[in-house]
Amino acid sequence: MTTPPPSATPPSPAPPRRSAPRPPAAPRAGTRPAPWVRTRLRAAPLGTLLAAALAFVAVLFAAALPRAQDRGADQALRSFLTDSGSTRTSLQATAPAPGTGQSAEALDRTLKSLLAQTGNTFHVDTDRVVHGTRTVKRQPLLNPELSRPHGIPPMMSLLYIQQARDHMKLVEGHWPDDTPRSAGAAGATEAAAYEPPLQVAMSQQAARTIGARVGSVLRSAPLVDGTPSVEVVGLYSVPDETEDFWVDLDCLPRACKTFAGDSYLWEADALIGAGDLERMDLWGHDAEDFWRLPVDVGRLRADRLDATKKEIASYVAGPTAARLAFETRREGLRTTSWLPELFEQAHERRQAAEPLALIGPAGVGGVAFVVLCLAGALAADRRDAELRLLLARGGSRSAIVGRLLREGAVTVLPAAAAATALAVLLLPTPRLAPAVLSAAAVALLALLTFPVRAAVLLSPPRPAGRWRRPVAELLVLAATAAAVLEVRRRGVAPAGSDPDPLLVASPLLLALCGALLLARVQPVVTGWFARLAGRRSGLVGFLGLARAARGTGARGAGRSGPSVLPMVALLLAITTGGFGATVLQSVESNRLGVARLTVGGDASISAFGKGNLPDGLAQAAGELPGVRTSVPLWVDHDSSLVGTVRRSSQVNLIVVDPAAYAELSRVLDCGRFDPALLATGGGEPADAPVPALFTSGVARLGGSGTFTVQPGNGGEVRVRGAAVIDCTPAVPAADAATVVLPAGRATALIGGSDRPNRWIGLGPVDGDRLRALVRSALPAESASPSAPGPASPSAPGSASPSAPGSASPTPTTPVAGRAPAPGTPPDDEAYPVRTSADAVAALGADPLQRSAERLFWASVAGAAGFALLAVLLTLMRTVPERAALLARLRTMGLRRRQGVALILAETLPQTLAAALGGALVAAAAVALLGPAMDLSTLVGASVPTGVRLTAAPVLTLALGLAALVAAAVLVEAATSGRRQITTELRAGDQR
Repeated sequence: MTTPPPSATPPSPAPPRRSAPRPPAAPRAGTRPAPWVRTRLRAAPLGTLLAAALAFVAVLFAAALPRAQDRGADQALRSFLTDSGSTRTSLQATAPAPGTGQSAEALDRTLKSLLAQTGNTFHVDTDRVVHGTRTVKRQPLLNPELSRPHGIPPMMSLLYIQQARDHMKLVEGHWPDDTPRSAGAAGATEAAAYEPPLQVAMSQQAARTIGARVGSVLRSAPLVDGTPSVEVVGLYSVPDETEDFWVDLDCLPRACKTFAGDSYLWEADALIGAGDLERMDLWGHDAEDFWRLPVDVGRLRADRLDATKKEIASYVAGPTAARLAFETRREGLRTTSWLPELFEQAHERRQAAEPLALIGPAGVGGVAFVVLCLAGALAADRRDAELRLLLARGGSRSAIVGRLLREGAVTVLPAAAAATALAVLLLPTPRLAPAVLSAAAVALLALLTFPVRAAVLLSPPRPAGRWRRPVAELLVLAATAAAVLEVRRRGVAPAGSDPDPLLVASPLLLALCGALLLARVQPVVTGWFARLAGRRSGLVGFLGLARAARGTGARGAGRSGPSVLPMVALLLAITTGGFGATVLQSVESNRLGVARLTVGGDASISAFGKGNLPDGLAQAAGELPGVRTSVPLWVDHDSSLVGTVRRSSQVNLIVVDPAAYAELSRVLDCGRFDPALLATGGGEPADAPVPALFTSGVARLGGSGTFTVQPGNGGEVRVRGAAVIDCTPAVPAADAATVVLPAGRATALIGGSDRPNRWIGLGPVDGDRLRALVRSALPAESASPSAPGPASPSAPGSASPSAPGSASPTPTTPVAGRAPAPGTPPDDEAYPVRTSADAVAALGADPLQRSAERLFWASVAGAAGFALLAVLLTLMRTVPERAALLARLRTMGLRRRQGVALILAETLPQTLAAALGGALVAAAAVALLGPAMDLSTLVGASVPTGVRLTAAPVLTLALGLAALVAAAVLVEAATSGRRQITTELRAGDQR
């Protein structure tokens, strides 16, 4: 067998047998093409997650801000009403007691009818309802054994209160009977109707005060048909007189002292049982039923305040009141309440504070809108080639946009739903609609930005409109000018009207105008700097600045300038944040000024009445740490000034060291003067008039030349006016007539003025340490915790006790539920200490103010985060192109440090321009809008209208945000630059 050579041709194989062609395989059941949305999302998981995260954060802010506003408004309303006291927040219903058929059941039936008409927009706190019957006029008690100061018999009124026994404790005897008792036998005379006496229970303290005891039969003035009398069958004590129950029932827990001219008398009320209700009108022949219905302020809502006001107005005098009178068969049923007036005040407070509180949310909303638009534009640019390929292969624009919508819906809608649910969970509040609507609007924007941008990119090219951009900019400028003019004319919050969105958005419009101007100026200026850098030997500066002026992004996009949206986001955040921070800085400054005028300085110690401070206390207080200026002074509020047009006028007299008082006046900006005006030379004769400062109140009294001051403790001093000041720190009232004399000669002429009765200090004084110093300076008997008696004179500036002849008793208990203001000294201090820090805390304790401040700073943080995100999105979009450039430059010898410098030189010009422009626009916004802003509501006191421009808050915010952006850019360049460059060097050009 031989092997054929390789060149030999092999024998041809046998031809294959022909077979019938196979039919095409039938498609398997259930086989379909891969869904577009699933395939596309799996292809870019990181981009999908980032888009979902952006939508989640934006929707979370959109849903949380309305709920935070609602919670703040509700808390402010409830706090305001609670501080008003339970009397002013209750419905007070009264009706004449029926002549027959009076019983506890009849009172309960009326109460049930009254409660049945509530529960819609307001609710009554049934646990605090007080109802019963009372006699209208107090009757004298003529028993000779009772206490009769100044010969005036005590007075008594009778009450039946169904809830009374739950708030008192029986200490002796028994409660009055609740079963009806017969009044005399049938056919007896009319005088028998007064027998047996009405059974009453009295407070143990009241009985001890007037001289009654268990078993006493107290008789009133005899009448024609008999003599009314009551029998004391029980004594009770009151565990807690500060309960809301005792409001307007002052003479039940204790006897009240009522002045009548120069004399006083005792008033003591007593409780009867339900068994004597039918005969109650015998005591004074006039009784009325009453129902006190405390409104549950904890369930009131600020958004339903108008509806609540209308319903309460109807309850007081309207259809509801008429229906109640008909249902209860009480034609004389009358209801009164302070709530409509309180609601009006609360509404005005909210109207005044709301525009200022909306500055922050408006800013974060604008920045978030820019960031969402930027994210959609960058996504469309990144997928531009893909979208054009789909269009070239037969896809229609509508089909492509529909696919993008479905792709976005899978990403955005679950994130939006989760963000809304989280906002509702974290910020519980009854109203849901605003949060849902706001979240839906932001979710819709996040969903549509990419498809709309893609539709624009896939549209047939149109001729570029030459005037399109200038016209849009002019429209923005016109809207901004209109808003600024309206703010200057009407103010941000016109009185009696809800916030105008155009006026609230005026800082945002100013920022937008600044951003549009900066977008035109920044590339030109950056190009100038690039040309200057090109003349130098280095490459990094020129290349970075040139790229910043030309703009980077998607290749082939035809971009001729940098993307304006990141700069707009930064400038909006800085402008609105800087403007709001300046407003809050002015609020704090005004609040400190008001607190200092209230106190007289940063700290003060006062003596009661005409007393003096303990020896050495003023000197020891001036040596405390933090005290920069110590001002001991002697103040007399009962001096007279002789020589005016009115001959003699009452004035305030102050004797103080001129130099220290001049420094105090300068710091407080209250009546500045030159201390040399009060200087007294050694060569002056002894009878020469003493130089004095007159306030404008004294100047209005008229007169000229030399005056005579007569202090309240005797003597007189001849004075001459050295200057007129508008106010003075010791007595800052605008209309006060005050004379200020220099210590020295005045001290020698006025007895007792060498011992100060008031001390004022400047500096960060610790209030607790100052109070400890005062307590250590007190004598042993004065340091006891006993409160000063009613006869103690009042402190300067404090409310005086009721004058003799007052028709109402002096209150003996504090208002129920009212806690002392933060930092206020205890009532039992012999020498009250006040500090400006405590006064500032009291002014800023309103939840309306705290809510506005918290909302603003949360919005500033959100706006800064979104602005930073805008810069990072733009930076991440240009990573491939920048990596390719750095890779090529690396092959030419570019070092890694120079690459980072190149990235910073490319990014920071826009950031620094936005920071500088934002600071300038914020300052312009304060100058244009500040004079029309009334900050009284946020300050907590009446202050002049206007916002003071200070550079610190604006520069702090601008430089802080710029530094944050620079740090983020540096971190991104340091972490991702090496990996991207390595990839480019391995793969060559960008794929």
